[in-house]
Amino acid sequence: MHESTVKVAGTEKAVMVTSKGTVTLEFYPDDAPNTVASFIELAESGFYDGLKFHRVIPGFVAQGGDPLTRDMSPQEVIAGGRGVGTGGPGWNQRAEFNSRPHETGTLSMARAQHPDSAGSQFYICLAPQPALNGQYTVFGRVVDGMDVVMDIAVGDLIESVTITR
Repeated sequence: MHESTVKVAGTEKAVMVTSKGTVTLEFYPDDAPNTVASFIELAESGFYDGLKFHRVIPGFVAQGGDPLTRDMSPQEVIAGGRGVGTGGPGWNQRAEFNSRPHETGTLSMARAQHPDSAGSQFYICLAPQPALNGQYTVFGRVVDGMDVVMDIAVGDLIESVTITR
């Protein structure tokens, strides 16, 4: 299981520039310390730059963070071929389930069936999702740009994710 060595002060934010506009995220390091540190670690390494949103379900979630989408065209991502949705950073991390609810704008880690299978894929809730509460690691929320998130479609580009301190 991956344990990030990134030291989190608690004031960091992520500025995600997408092909639809800019989204600012704040983190919950007290509730999900390793998840926040791991996301920051990946963002600062440039991992998310150039990836595409590969799963968008209106009224549910917009999901990205799969490195398999990096070299795919938007059309290939839309078609869902070549293992789209199965890629990760080469490691998994322990779940940090917490009491934060899945509300509109919630930032949470996607995972496979096993609770400790999250890596790099994340999702942003497009509406409240109480059925997900306690089942996925909530580690932040959108503080600016929710209108951009609501406009994201499958194949849209994550141009960059920058961490501000």
